[in-house]
Formats: sequence, C-alpha cells, structure tokens
Amino acid sequence: MKPTTLAAVVTGLAATVGAAGPAAAAGTVPVSLPLGGVSRALDMEVPRLRAEVPLVKPGVPDGPRYVTGRLFPERTLPQLPVRGGLPGLDGRAPLPRLLGDDFDHLDVRSPAGDVRALTPGLAVDPPLTAPDPGRSGLPATKLPEAGLVAPVLRTVADGTLATGPGR
Repeated sequence: MKPTTLAAVVTGLAATVGAAGPAAAAGTVPVSLPLGGVSRALDMEVPRLRAEVPLVKPGVPDGPRYVTGRLFPERTLPQLPVRGGLPGLDGRAPLPRLLGDDFDHLDVRSPAGDVRALTPGLAVDPPLTAPDPGRSGLPATKLPEAGLVAPVLRTVADGTLATGPGR
C-alpha cells in the first residue's frame, strides 16, 4: 500500500470518527436534503428540508426479584429500558400565490423529542410452591400464575406549522 493511499484512508477514518462523536453525544444524527443545485439550475426557489434521526440507546434491565413463597423470580423476563427520540423536522416550502408573481411560504418545525420506554415483561410462576420443611422438603401444589407486564412509553411531542410571505 502506498503511503499516500494509507494517509487517505487514515484521514477518512479520522473524519468519520470525528463526525460521529458529536452526533452520538447529542442523541440525534442530522440529515439534510441538498437541493441547492436544483435551485440554481432551475433558477427558482425549491423546498428546504432538514431532519434529525434519533439514536436508540438500550438500558440495563432491572434484574429478577426473588419473593418468599415463589419458585421463580417475580419478573421472569424483566423489562428493558430504551431511550431514544422522536425525529425532528425543519422544512420550508414555497407556495405560489394565485394572483401575482410573489411566493408565500409554508414552514414546518418539529424539534427532536426525548422518548423513554420500557419493553413488555413476563411474570410466570409454576404450579409448585417453594420446598416446605413441614412436608419433608417437598413442594406443595398451587394454581399456576402467568402475567404480562405492560410496556411504558413517555414522551412530549412539539411542533409548529406556519405560513408567511417573503423569502
């Protein structure tokens, strides 16, 4: 491998790692739709669109909780916390006026929002109790138990939709 090729590869890797650091710290990755060339080629105003795509970050599940009198833990399949975000959107589009040569604009803005969620969990208990010393260490029978722990979703969504004159 030539030294110039190696230098180009190292420079590309450094640029990629340098760009990924701030995006990972912010929790979103900015994405723009580049239409500047179309605007200059057609000599007219085109829509502008930018978005923020959230990064999903799984958390640490809450471990099993042992309860006296149960053979299995309280939550057989624990819930997994997940943090992420709602995608953000910033757009501006020209709206032609019916009378006249000027344009109005339609603006859409929705900032990226924080989302916190817990995945569904499962609670199961078999039809046997824990070993009973009064019965020579043998378990007793009981009705089996099974339950689904409901998922949780918390977020706040915000946004604006506006129209206006001018460029």
